Amino acid sequence: MQVLADWFRRYFSDPQIVFLAVLLLVGFAVVLTMGDMLGPVLASIVIAYLLEGLVSFLQRHGWHRLVSVSLVYSLFIIFVGLVLFGVMPLVSRQVTDLVQQFPRMISAGQKALMGLPERYPDIISTAQIQEVIGTIHAEIAGFGQRILSWSLASVVDIITLLVYIILVPLLVFFFLKDRELIINWFKRYLPKHRRIAGAVWREVDRQISNYVRGKFWEILIVWAVSYLTFYAFGLNYAMLLGMLVGLSVIVPYIGASVVTLPVLLVAWSQWGWTSQFAWLGGTYLLIQALDGNILVPLLFSEVVDLHPVAIIVAVLVFGGLWGFWGVFFAIPLATLVQAVLSAWPHHEPPL
Repeated sequence: MQVLADWFRRYFSDPQIVFLAVLLLVGFAVVLTMGDMLGPVLASIVIAYLLEGLVSFLQRHGWHRLVSVSLVYSLFIIFVGLVLFGVMPLVSRQVTDLVQQFPRMISAGQKALMGLPERYPDIISTAQIQEVIGTIHAEIAGFGQRILSWSLASVVDIITLLVYIILVPLLVFFFLKDRELIINWFKRYLPKHRRIAGAVWREVDRQISNYVRGKFWEILIVWAVSYLTFYAFGLNYAMLLGMLVGLSVIVPYIGASVVTLPVLLVAWSQWGWTSQFAWLGGTYLLIQALDGNILVPLLFSEVVDLHPVAIIVAVLVFGGLWGFWGVFFAIPLATLVQAVLSAWPHHEPPL
C-alpha cells in the first residue's frame, strides 16, 4: 500500500497533472458513452477542424474572418454536393453491377482452382482445392447474410444519413463562424494554471492538423490517380475500385494489403492471365510505391515518426473502440498518448 501511495505522490503531486488526467478521462468517457448520440457534433468538429486551416490561410493574407468562412464553407458545400450527386450514384451502380457479376467471377475462380492439381500434382491435391472452395463458399454465405441484415436495417441508416446531411453542414458553419466564441466559453470553466495541458494540446494540435489534413489530401489524390489509371486501362468498376484504394490509405500497411485483392480479382476476371492484367497489376503496385515513398513524406513531413508496431496497435485498439473514426484517428490518438507521456513528469530511480 505504501508503494502505491509513493507512486501516486510522485506522479500526481502537481495539480496541473491531475487536471490533465481528469480532462483526458472525461473526454474519453464522453466519447465512449455518448459517441453515437453526439455523432453529428463530433463529425462536424472534425470537418470544421479540416476547414479551419484554409480559413486561417485566407485570414493571414488579409481576408476578413466572416468572408473567409463564407468562401471556404461554400467550397465545402459544393464538394459535398459533387460527392453526393456525382460520385456516389456512380459508385452505387457499380456496386450493384459487381454484386450481380460476383457469382460468375466466383465460378471462374473455382474453375481455375480446380485446374491446379492437374498442373501441379506434386504440390497441391484435389482434396485441398475442394477444402479451399468450401471455405470460400462458407465465407460468401456469411457475407450474404450480413448484407441481408444490413439491408433490413437500411431504413434506420437512411434516417441517420438524412440527420447527418441536415445537421452536419449547419454545425460546421457555426463551428467555423463562432470558433473563438466557443473556445472562450470553454476556457471560462478551465483552471487558470494549465501550462502542461496547454503544452500537450499545442503539440497534439500541430501533429493532428498536419496528419488529418494531409490524410484527407492523400485520400483524394490516391483516389483520383487510381480511378484515372483504372479508367485508362478500361478496368470495370473503376470508380468503385479507385475509391477503395483511396480509402485504404486510412489504415497504414493493412489497408493497401486488403484492397489489393479485389483490384487484382476484378482485373483477372476481366482479362485472365494476359499482358493487360500484368500491366494493370504493375501500374497499381507503382501507385502504391509512389504513395508510400513520395506522397506520404511530402504530406506528413512534420508527423511524429511512430514505430509500425505502435501504429498497428493503435489501429486495433481505437478501431475496436470507435469503429471508422477510431481507425481514421488512430495515429493522431497515438500521437496524443505520446505527447502526454512526454509531458508527464519523469523521475529517475535512485542509483
